[in-house]
Amino acid sequence: MNRKPLAALCALLSLLFASNAAVAHHSFAMFDHEHQIKVTGTVKEFRWQNPHVYIELGSTDAKGDARVWTIECANPGILNRIGWKFNMIKPEDKITVIIAPLRTGEPGALLKQVTLADGRKFGNGGPAGPPNIE
Repeated sequence: MNRKPLAALCALLSLLFASNAAVAHHSFAMFDHEHQIKVTGTVKEFRWQNPHVYIELGSTDAKGDARVWTIECANPGILNRIGWKFNMIKPEDKITVIIAPLRTGEPGALLKQVTLADGRKFGNGGPAGPPNIE
């Protein structure tokens, strides 16, 4: 029995699935890394999930208008390795974030750093990069 066709089919399927996973993950190009901002607000929701952790943060802008930011963080594995815990941020917590906002102006962003109410600071892992403001 010739197993070469079966082995070739398995190899082809493996490549197909691997390429789909690579294409599915987006880049950080949609965020403005050069014009980072600092936002202080109240946590509406903290979602510890794959493929990314999210913080929904309510704040007011310079005009006094209410905004709810959707802030993308790294995945739980990366965050866990740099000291984050799944329960370290809770709804109603007051936090300050340094973020790279969406280039579109919508209230979405990539986290660069979070400062918790107790003063502890956490980054977002290597792929997101460090903040460029204090």
